[in-house]
Formats: sequence, C-alpha cells, structure tokens
Amino acid sequence: MDTFDYIIVGGGSAGCVLASRLSENPDTSVCLVEAGTTGDHWSINVPAGLAKTMQDPRTNWLLKTAPQANLGGRRMFWPRGKALGGSSAINGMVYIRGHRADYDRWASEEGCPGWDWESVLPLFRRSENNERIHDDLHGQGGPLNVMDPRSPSPLATMCVDAAVQAQIGQTDDFNGPRQEGAGLYQLTQKDGQRHSAWHAYLQGVERPNLRVITGARATRVRIADGRATGVDFRRDGQSGDEGVAATREVLLSGGAVHSPQLLMLSGIGPGAELSAQGIEVLHDAAEVGRNLQDHLDISIVQRTSTKIGFAFTLTGLSRLPGAIREYRRSRTGLLTSNFAEAGIFARSQPDEPLPDLQYHFLPVMSDNHGQTRIRAHGVTMHCCDLRPKSRGHIGLQSPDPLADPLIDPNYLDHPDDLPKMMRGIEIGRRVLSAPPLAAHMADEMHPGADVQDEHALEAFVRRKAETIYHPVGTCRMGKDAAAVVDPELRVRGVQGLRVVDASVMPSLIGGNTNAPTIMIAERAADLIRAS
Repeated sequence: MDTFDYIIVGGGSAGCVLASRLSENPDTSVCLVEAGTTGDHWSINVPAGLAKTMQDPRTNWLLKTAPQANLGGRRMFWPRGKALGGSSAINGMVYIRGHRADYDRWASEEGCPGWDWESVLPLFRRSENNERIHDDLHGQGGPLNVMDPRSPSPLATMCVDAAVQAQIGQTDDFNGPRQEGAGLYQLTQKDGQRHSAWHAYLQGVERPNLRVITGARATRVRIADGRATGVDFRRDGQSGDEGVAATREVLLSGGAVHSPQLLMLSGIGPGAELSAQGIEVLHDAAEVGRNLQDHLDISIVQRTSTKIGFAFTLTGLSRLPGAIREYRRSRTGLLTSNFAEAGIFARSQPDEPLPDLQYHFLPVMSDNHGQTRIRAHGVTMHCCDLRPKSRGHIGLQSPDPLADPLIDPNYLDHPDDLPKMMRGIEIGRRVLSAPPLAAHMADEMHPGADVQDEHALEAFVRRKAETIYHPVGTCRMGKDAAAVVDPELRVRGVQGLRVVDASVMPSLIGGNTNAPTIMIAERAADLIRAS
C-alpha cells in the first residue's frame, strides 16, 4: 500500500486547493483521490457547455432528494460535479463571496473564532486574480481568475437598468462595500473559458510529491486506535477495493453530500442510524449529516416580443454555427456566456438588515434545470431566499459505499421561508415590468398572469421551486461539543481527520458558495501547515 503524508478525498473546489497548497512543500507527499475524471473536457472548458454538464453522468452525480413533503412530494434533482474541479467544473461560474456580516455571524454567534470577515478577507484576496477591480477588497496574482462577462447579452444590461428603475439600485461589485443592487456578475473565467478550481490550482502542476488518482470512489476512511490511517477506494469497473495510507492526516473534501456519507460509512455518525445499517460505530456523532441547508429557488419565465436572447428556435439555433466560429477565433460571443449574466441582491422588506434575496437573470427561457426545452425566445428570473431557516439532513440509504446517500433538504419546513419566496416573485415581476426590459416582454409563462393572489403564489412555489445548487452545513464546525468539526476543521473524536469543504459552514452565506469553499480550503491549508 502506498503511503503519503496527506490523503485528500474529493478533487472539487476545496480538494484542488488543498492538493496544490500542501504539495507546494516538496518535503510533503500528497495523494488526491477523485471519483470523477479529468477536469479538461470541452463541455467543462466552454462556458456555455454547462448546459451539457448539467445532464452528463460523466461529469455530474445527478443526485435526487427524498420526496419533499412541502413541495408536493417531489424528488428534487440535485446536480453535483463529478470531475476534477468538482462543482466548479459544472457551475454557473458566478463569483460571490457572501456578505461580510455572514462571516462575523459565524465567529460571534456560531462558535467559529478565526472565521470573521477581517480574518477571511486576506484568504479571499490571496486566491483571487481580479482583472478589473484593484482595491483593498480584491486580489491580484492569485490562482483563481475573476473577470467581467466578455459578451453579455443586451438583455442582461437591460435587467440592471430595469432594477434601477424599480428602485432597487445598482452596484458594480457585489463583493465590494455594497452588495445590494443590480449588476453584471463577475465570473470565474479566463480568456473566455471556464476557470474551475482545477484550472486555477492544479492544471499543468506536475510535482513528484503529488499523486492524483481519478475514477476512484472512496469507500471508507481507515481508523485504528482512534486515528485516521488511510482511505480505501474502488476504481471504476473494479469489484474490489484498493487503499492508500496517511502518516499525518486524511482530509475529506467531498462536499456537503459525500463528506458526511463517507464519515458514516466509516463508522462516524449517529450511532443508532449506523447500527441499523450494520455499520460498526467507531464514534457516535449525532450531528454528522445534520444541519443541511440550501438555497431554494423559484423562477419567473417570460416570453419576449423580440429575438435578442438565446432560444431553442430556428432563429436561435441558426446563430450557433457563427457562435462556434467566433469562439474558436477570439473566445468571445454567445459560447462565453454563463447564462446567469446579471444579478440582483435585494431586501424582501425594507426593514431587513441585509439583502436577503438573490436573483440570477438569464436571457433564455429555462425550466426544470434546463431539462425542459422551451422553443421560444424569452428570459428567466431566478430568485432565492439567501438565509432560509429550514434544516434537513444527509443519511444512508444503504451500507453499500457506491449507493447514493439519502438527501432530505426538508425545504420550506420553517414557516418563515415560504413568504420570502413569494415576496421574491413580486419583486422580480416589478423588475421585468420596468423599462427598458418592459419594452421586450410578452406573456408570462411561469407563474402566469392568473397567478396573483397569495394562495395561487403559494401553490406555484410548492409546484415549481428547485435548488439553486448551494448545499452546506452537514459537518458543522463550532466550539460546542456537538459540532462535527472544531474551528480548525478537525473531526471531533478521531485524530488525524479533517473535513474541508462547504459542509463545515455553520450556516449559509448570502450568495453563491464556490468562492467561500475555496476560501475555506485556503484557510485549512494554513491550519494544516501550522500544525
């Protein structure tokens, strides 16, 4: 069995950062174990290729939730990245850190000293190379390239202007002093291509002390005498397990779904649940898999009277050959789009202390994660509640390490969550009906012109709400004894084992979660090297 100082399980946003940073020391040996394949594929590299990765089992886990009691019993589609780069290989490339108050809350209210805004800001800056913004809040020279959209749709610019007319305001930097307002999102792209965590931290890195194993799904963390000593994994198409040993630490970076699953498969988790699956309980940790939070999203889908945006129509598809030629020639044009080009942060009520609603505006009609092709020109206005109060969990459906875990987000369980979603529809409609967007709008497909009163809006949310892909919290960090990991991300009850990914967040941040996950891994690398 090969032996390394550190074994990292999961080559997603956090795992790529850890593998790069820890292997910078030539005297430290690192092994990265990733279930997916390479992060270098046209559908990953070309930004508009996300329409393909959303449905491709080679790059996507294509997970499903348990039936959601508050959403008509629907089993929700949960895409998660399955490649080097993880979900940063298939996401919308939106670079958002969240509100500074989120991190101060982690530190002051949720038992996570060292994770306040002033402490994490240098880590955001260290990871970043911002092409446009050069100030004290942004970084230059970091691995992760952040840039403005190269060829935004005119409809995206109109959305920003319409939000100003709707009295929401404008900002040129959602990660700057003022998050609230409308603007074009900055993106994790470079030269018109996706810049995932793999592109940023590992592409082209060849070090004798770093081994990357792809197509290998971790099946168990080996634990002996209360210490993590290695990882077993199974390669694609193989029936038996292989293993690698760790002399220092095992680092789990499988994300909010797979990190708690692997802990439970390894005997770390709620004792009664593990015993019911026939798994030996090595450490009874009741909160493993608990505290699951996600941004639930609802969309307004509206036809346009003009044919400006993208569409699965003869007119829209006729533009594709030219777009391909333009992209090959200059890395500009339609194929550089992340689709979610414009954004808005707004308050659901004037007395809200922080923006609590986020909008992603798409110059295309999109329904059911793009799986339902609407053959018409139009726009989609996504809206999510940034700090939902509902809590779910990740569990085991089977002791089989290759089986999907139980995913129960328990959406809309808290009574405060649904009214914010309904208020979000009202504000979104206000933007779509303001100039200059209003001049291009035709009939509303979803919710529909007849969906106006409270009862109809509630029914629409329950029928159509979906995830916007930001699950966190299932290996919560904190100072209290019930927290799965301490503020240095060490798993309580087991030595030599840490969790480093979005699952350690004690609560959701106000925005997209990829940049914060990269920040968490940057901090973890510092903590590990210091120890």
